[in-house]
Amino acid sequence: MADLRYVLVDVFTDRPLEGNQLAVFTDARALDDATMQALALELGFSEITFVLPPEAGGHARVRIFNPRHEMPFAGHPVLGTAFVLGAPLQLGAISLETGSGLVEVALERDDSGRIVFGRMEQPLPDVRPFEEAEAVLAGLGLEGSELPVELYDNGATHVFVTLRNEEAVAALAPELSAIARFGVTGVNCIAGSGTRWKTRMFWPDGEDAATGSAAGPLAVHACRHGRAEWGEWLEISQGAEIGRPSTLHALAEAVGGEVTRVAVGGSAVAVARGEFRL
Repeated sequence: MADLRYVLVDVFTDRPLEGNQLAVFTDARALDDATMQALALELGFSEITFVLPPEAGGHARVRIFNPRHEMPFAGHPVLGTAFVLGAPLQLGAISLETGSGLVEVALERDDSGRIVFGRMEQPLPDVRPFEEAEAVLAGLGLEGSELPVELYDNGATHVFVTLRNEEAVAALAPELSAIARFGVTGVNCIAGSGTRWKTRMFWPDGEDAATGSAAGPLAVHACRHGRAEWGEWLEISQGAEIGRPSTLHALAEAVGGEVTRVAVGGSAVAVARGEFRL
């Protein structure tokens, strides 16, 4: 019988019982792929992580699973795992090996030494038009998008649809079976300008409370289309409609029209610890 310890973290919030839930299994050396996938299904969170010894120069290797399959990269799992591992290691920055490469997370502490904020350097996304734009708009019950409907791939695949204002985003009630047919990580419905944005992300299993892997591409999308300035941090609200209010911060930088840096930041709170006995 193996005792598998985990930490439950609420990510992209500084308040317990808000933000996006994450379970971090801090020592997954005894686990095979099938057990990891079964644990992800058992817990039912949008993602959970498993920490393993490093193989490529990082402080640790992290495998990310949602209830359906393993993911090469996801935002709130990386940030939450950095909070969990960074505390005992007393690091100012931690490098995590993911399926999309090495991700560095800078950690800020308050006067007591408690980690209060983290900023991750995200993989640069590939961008292309979304070929099923009309179908995704129909699935959302929309007639059009304020900006081009495009797909961003940074290890997770996100489609962006832009609405006229935050109230229109809040009013959405899509049929999730229509979202499932597109085979993407999520469909992100956004509104905003400048440094203030609101988003809701729909995926086949429901609505996500805080989508870190989409926050960086959201900043790129806004800057590419003139709704935000390159090099400025955007504040993104998400999750209120499902009772998990979250705040994400995202930055995109470019030189000569080429994206050179994408960063996403936020807070996280450890709320519980437990173990599985298998």
